[in-house]
Amino acid sequence: MAFGIARDFFKSNSIYIELKKNDTITILKYQLEKQFPQLLQLKSYLIAVNNEYAQPNHCIKEEDEIAIIPPVSGG
Repeated sequence: MAFGIARDFFKSNSIYIELKKNDTITILKYQLEKQFPQLLQLKSYLIAVNNEYAQPNHCIKEEDEIAIIPPVSGG
């Protein structure tokens, strides 16, 4: 799932990225930025796996639900 400006970059609220077994969040971010270089314009963005923020070395499983969360501002 994609939220905020990430959804605008993807032109959808979900996309398909092919990963290999035991690929990590770092590899996912590399693939995303390669396919959607606009993500590099963001200061940062977070990735959640199964509704929890994921660390860069987290291994992604086939059944995981991934969310791309761009920076947000509040007030």
